[in-house]
Amino acid sequence: MKRLLHISFVALLLSASTAFAVPSLIPDPPALDSHGYYLLDYHSGDVLAQKNGNEHMEPASLTKLMTAYVVFSELRAGQIHLNDKVRVSKKAWRTGGSRMFIEVGSEVSVGQLLQGMLIDSGNDAATALAEYVAGSEDTFVALMNEHAQALGLTNTHYSDATGLPIPDHYTSPHDLAILARALIHDFPEYYHWDAVKQFTYDGITQNNRNLLLWRDSSVDGLKTGHTESAGYCLVASAKRDGMRLISVVMGAKTDNGRASENESLLNYGFRFYETHKLYAAAQPLKAMRIWKGADDTVDLGIAKPLYITVPRGQYNKLSASMTIDGSIIAPTQKGQRLGTVNVKLGDQTVAQRPLIALETVPQGSLWQRMMDDVRLWFQ
Repeated sequence: MKRLLHISFVALLLSASTAFAVPSLIPDPPALDSHGYYLLDYHSGDVLAQKNGNEHMEPASLTKLMTAYVVFSELRAGQIHLNDKVRVSKKAWRTGGSRMFIEVGSEVSVGQLLQGMLIDSGNDAATALAEYVAGSEDTFVALMNEHAQALGLTNTHYSDATGLPIPDHYTSPHDLAILARALIHDFPEYYHWDAVKQFTYDGITQNNRNLLLWRDSSVDGLKTGHTESAGYCLVASAKRDGMRLISVVMGAKTDNGRASENESLLNYGFRFYETHKLYAAAQPLKAMRIWKGADDTVDLGIAKPLYITVPRGQYNKLSASMTIDGSIIAPTQKGQRLGTVNVKLGDQTVAQRPLIALETVPQGSLWQRMMDDVRLWFQ
C-alpha cells in the first residue's frame, strides 16, 4: 500500500526575512483607458494585473513578434542565416503601412530585414522575410499559427505576417504576454535588437516607436503596433534589480497614451511585488531512502527553476513542503515523478511543482532486495 510522506521546509533560504514584518498592502492596478492590458512576471509567470486578458483584439504590428519568433526558429534550426541575401519581391516592396524602404529587386540580408522589421516596424521587411522563409506569405502564416498552437496561444489566429487589417486576424493581451516571454527566453541572442533606438538603411534613419526606450532605462523591449481599428498597442519589458516584468497594452487612444499606460503598469508591478528564486533546476532538495536499490538513497529535486512573486515584505511568510508518493522502490529513472513540492504564503498555496528523481537508481542485488523486503515488512 502506498503512503504519503509530508516533509516540511520552513527555512526556504529566507536570508532577507525579519521577525516582525509589516503586512504589505497591495492597491488595485492603475485604471487605464486602453481596451485591454496584461502585466506578467517573466520568471515566475505570475499575473499581476489584467483587463480583458483573453478577449480577441487586433494586434496590428504586434503581429511581427510572431513573425520574428518564426524567423528566429528557422535561424536556430540552421535553415536560414543572418547573412543570407533576400531578393525583394514586388509584393514586399508594395506592402503598405510602415516601411523599411527596401527596393524591388534589391538584395537585403536577413539580419537587416529583421532590424528593419523590429526597429522600423517595416511591413515590407516582414513580407520579404515571410516569403524567404516559407516561399509565400500564406505558407509562412501557416507556420505562425503552428507556433502559436505550440506555445499555447489559444486566443490567437494569424492571417498575415505584418498586422495590416485583415479578417480572422486576432490575439489577446494574455497571448501576447506569453509570446513575449517565449521570445526573451527562447532567443536571448536576438533580444538586444528590441532595445535599439534607431536603425539606418540605405541612408534613411528611423526611430524605434517605443517611447519607453527614451523614458526608462530599465525598458529593453519589445514592440509597438497601430492601425485605426486596433488603436495604439505596445508590448514592453523592463528589468530592475533582477526582476523582469512584461506589460501589454492594446487599444490605447494615443501614441503617448500606450507608453504612459505601460509605464504605469510596470511601475505598479515593481513597486508592490518582488520575485525570488527559491530553487534551481536539478538542485537536490532531499535525499530519500530508496528500497531494494543499488544505492540506499536517491536525490530529489525539480526539473525547472522555481520562482515566486509575492507582495513586497511578504517573503518571510513563505514556507515549503514536500509530499512523497509512498515508499520509493528501485529501480527509479532520472526524471521520474516521486512527489510534489508545495509552496505556501501563509495559508495560501502559491506554487506546486513535481518532485522528481535526479538520478537513476537500478535494482540492488538479490541479497539487498531480500533484506529490504524484511525491513519494509516491519515498517
